[in-house]
Amino acid sequence: MNTLFKPKLVTLIRAGISRKQLTNDILAGVVVGIVALPLAIAFAVASGVSPEKGIITSVVAGFIISLLGGSRVQIGGPTGAFIVIVYAIVEQYGIDGLIISTLLAGVILVVFGLLRLGALLKYFPHPLIVGFTSGIALVIFSTQIKDALGLPIEKVPSEFYHKWQLYFSTFGRINGIALLITLGTILITVYARKLTSRIPGSFLALLLFTPLVFFFKLDVATIETFYGEVPGTIHWSVPGFHLADLHNYLAPALTIALLGGIESLLSAVVADGMIGGRHRSNTELIAQGIANIVTPFFGGIPATGAIARTATNVKNGGRTPIAGMIHAMTLLLIMLFLGKWAKLIPMSCLAGILIVVAYNMSEWRSFVAIVRGSYFDSLVLLSTFFITVFFDLTLAIEIGVLLSAILFMKRMTDISEKRIHHGVDSDVIENYSDLPHGLSIYEISGPLFFASARRYSEAIEEIGLHCEVLIIRMRHVSFIDQTGLHNMKDTLRILNHRGITVLLSGVHDDIRAELQKYGLTTWVPEEYIFDNFSAATKQARQLLEVRKTAL
Repeated sequence: MNTLFKPKLVTLIRAGISRKQLTNDILAGVVVGIVALPLAIAFAVASGVSPEKGIITSVVAGFIISLLGGSRVQIGGPTGAFIVIVYAIVEQYGIDGLIISTLLAGVILVVFGLLRLGALLKYFPHPLIVGFTSGIALVIFSTQIKDALGLPIEKVPSEFYHKWQLYFSTFGRINGIALLITLGTILITVYARKLTSRIPGSFLALLLFTPLVFFFKLDVATIETFYGEVPGTIHWSVPGFHLADLHNYLAPALTIALLGGIESLLSAVVADGMIGGRHRSNTELIAQGIANIVTPFFGGIPATGAIARTATNVKNGGRTPIAGMIHAMTLLLIMLFLGKWAKLIPMSCLAGILIVVAYNMSEWRSFVAIVRGSYFDSLVLLSTFFITVFFDLTLAIEIGVLLSAILFMKRMTDISEKRIHHGVDSDVIENYSDLPHGLSIYEISGPLFFASARRYSEAIEEIGLHCEVLIIRMRHVSFIDQTGLHNMKDTLRILNHRGITVLLSGVHDDIRAELQKYGLTTWVPEEYIFDNFSAATKQARQLLEVRKTAL
């Protein structure tokens, strides 16, 4: 059980945390708390719940995730990915239904962790993840048009098509002031980082437009218009439900759990790349589950690891879970002492913040790259995307996983029929004993696709960090999919930043074309990609000689 659930905070405290690092963590936590404030409010409002629920989620879930989690720097809280599913649950089952769904999702996440499924969740195909992430981004953008333009619409339809149909019919009644605030918020959020990296642009936009609307009594909707007073306290409450209705919440709970598990582990993987660490995936899932079990009793909504806030934490010097706990405490103090002023925030300002969030979530570059890639990956991507936008996120994940499984079986059939061309990498040196010091070899022994990509990437990174030059042999790589390309690109980027030179050998022409198309030649130049192992080792020896001479 010790290896199954072992919080990073416990390990770091036993190892000792320096006073300097503690100071850095406190400062990083305060900055992340400020970054999280407008996002927490915006995510809650966009989800169809009152704004304080977003702050409560960041406070309670954020503290628990950092306290018990398996990542050194993960920041937990509400995220944009949950907006669509939370809104749908509230519409169909009300707040009590959301609380029960979140509780069940927490239980499912704990079970995932106890069953050691943390590594398994990381194997979801990249096109599937990009598909529903891009779909969610488009849905979020669509939900913000009413507030962004100040349209006089009492209730926006939930269906994508009907939503835009109503928007087009009311475009003649745009509120110019609301539009200007939205555009101003977008510009400040995007470009403020060029002036200061410490204070987030979204927070600066709130500080500018909230008093502007209040003092000049501008005719735009505010949080108070829809929600009245924003409570500055946290209360414990127990939802009412009947056991006979429990089956209604299983599907949304499973969606929350899968989405939360995938997003939190992706965030942890990104954080590992930034700090050179390694998270404990099963511990992270259990912590996420506990957070989602506890938070609803305080009035919170689903929570997971937040990639943007985690990156902000790392960039500001946070290196232990203490930063995440300070972030939660900062938000609690803001809520207790400044929460009453939150009601004055213009809805158009929140809309501007969420439009930027939607753009960042869209991953349009990855979307375009996948569409231009193989037919199979495009099919998974587009199916997931369109089902997310026009139907339902739960259905999108189910169909996406099913399609991925079918295409996986198809590819395995193709491999059995495909012969690797003789002559490529045939003049190899099988005896590695005469290789120079500082050179390591790793061979990928099969196709590089979503089921194996994570395992290969972790092994390559582990070996590569202990050498100066690494040769990756790819003579047996018969195909590489978008997940394989995505993971390999991340690994090569990490090794490149550490000053390690990577050479590729035995690369087939079709694989070389895929590497070029996806931009991996940025990290492994064309001249370091070889048809055979002999040429690669010769180049590696020359590179090591040059390095030795330079020393």
